[in-house]
Amino acid sequence: MNHNEILIRLQEGNRRFVEDKLEGKLQDSSRRNNLTQGQQPHTIVLSCADSRVVPELAFDAGLGELFVLRVAGNVANTSTIASIEYAVAHCGSTVIVVLGHQSCGAVTAAIAGGDNGHNLNHLLAHVAPAIASAPEGSNINDVVKVNAHKNVEALSSRSAIIGNAVASGVVKIVPAYYNLDSGKVDFL
Repeated sequence: MNHNEILIRLQEGNRRFVEDKLEGKLQDSSRRNNLTQGQQPHTIVLSCADSRVVPELAFDAGLGELFVLRVAGNVANTSTIASIEYAVAHCGSTVIVVLGHQSCGAVTAAIAGGDNGHNLNHLLAHVAPAIASAPEGSNINDVVKVNAHKNVEALSSRSAIIGNAVASGVVKIVPAYYNLDSGKVDFL
């Protein structure tokens, strides 16, 4: 599938999710057996760790279709970038979706500031560029969308593997926003 076909597949899966008409294909023992020899997920999803955002369900995807990384704030940090590099270089994934979501707690905490302890402060520092780039008076959800865009940029600029794949047209990275209330994913 080319980039557009993959994005259409994701959009159609999301439409089924929103309409409560999940097909649930590629989730049986036959599919599990087919995947024992390896994986070739068409899409990588860098998503928030929020329990309300489940990319496999939101895109009505089966086993082996999505390579999902979940971290608070859907940030492109060293670990998520390395994992995405692996999927690009070794699994043949050609689309990366950076999926932010409505009412993100990590973005809310980053905006609020304060001392959240060493590890969480380190993670939330990755959201600071989005806060700084958001227009004056932006609400949390506006910052979430800016954060998705900023992490798209970070993936290409902080990784030669990803950056070269994007520059050559092999990989396409798209920011997206998950609406908690409807389940709809907006590609930004």
